[in-house]
Amino acid sequence: MKEAAGEANLTVVAIILIGVIVAVVTPLVNSLMSNTACRACCTDSGGYWEGDRCTNAGNSYGQCAADAGAENCR
Repeated sequence: MKEAAGEANLTVVAIILIGVIVAVVTPLVNSLMSNTACRACCTDSGGYWEGDRCTNAGNSYGQCAADAGAENCR
């Protein structure tokens, strides 16, 4: 009986650990995806990415960023 309770406790710990890892990694992945969308729109519009901004992009950059769902593009 004690062995079964130990295995159940280990399972609970594993599930909690997986949940914590997912909670930490999800915002990081979303940020990376958004940044990649911004960079791609910038390059497609003829600009280049400098620091954290798109420089010398054409007029279509804003629409491209909006279509990609990258609302934080600058």
